[in-house]
Amino acid sequence: MRLRLCTWNVNSVRLRAEQIARFVAEQQPDVLCLQEIKCREGEFPTQAFVDMGLPHLRISGQKGWHGVAIASRLPIDDAPALAVCREGHARCVSATVAGVEIQNFYVPAGGDTPDRALNAKFDHKLDFFEKLTAEMARRDPKMALAIVGDLNVAPGEHDVWNHRHMSKIVSHTPVEVEAMLGLKASLGFIDLPREATPEPQKLPSWWSYRAVDYRTSGRGLRLDHIWVTPGLREAALSPGGPPARVHDHVRGWERPSDHAPVTAELML
Repeated sequence: MRLRLCTWNVNSVRLRAEQIARFVAEQQPDVLCLQEIKCREGEFPTQAFVDMGLPHLRISGQKGWHGVAIASRLPIDDAPALAVCREGHARCVSATVAGVEIQNFYVPAGGDTPDRALNAKFDHKLDFFEKLTAEMARRDPKMALAIVGDLNVAPGEHDVWNHRHMSKIVSHTPVEVEAMLGLKASLGFIDLPREATPEPQKLPSWWSYRAVDYRTSGRGLRLDHIWVTPGLREAALSPGGPPARVHDHVRGWERPSDHAPVTAELML
């Protein structure tokens, strides 16, 4: 069977409900993982997702901030809930779909100053990665596990518009990249969009709202990720399957999120 995964920071699920429905109709994801839903569980537009054909939900909400959700066409089973956010924010939600454990994260952005001692938000971001890495290191790389979400780090030189400049800016500093690579190494995770679109090609998934024309500005960052364990390598990289991709055209829709959706397929 085909399992199409999608991750998307929608920057308010209620504000973007029409765009989400349009994308779901266009791309037919089986599992849609959302970040920054910006509502509590009872405020989530459940009926809209039922109407989209994604009636099975797992929601971790918070008033006005953060919030993550998983919406699925297929039935959802429980998966381990990971306590990796020291502030207790709604930044993690999990589910098992078709035998695949899915962990959906909205990693803290980290503020403006890339110094743990001077910036509590940056320290929180690194602490989040450290806790998550320790949790993953206890797992089996043969298991069927996907980590998805807005991980708020653009790790590679070609994941940012200017490596030299961005190395001093939160989201691409060496300490953040090291933290992300440590998480990736914990289980030997496979970065599916980069497998489909190798470097040196740029692969941005986020563009600032300050840009009048996001394509012309060219100042995008790859902050949104889909990783799978080696246990899913064959399912994710089967010959002839549609490649993982960033749907950057969605950023050009009316009243868009500043992030574009990212999809990948597993042939289970």
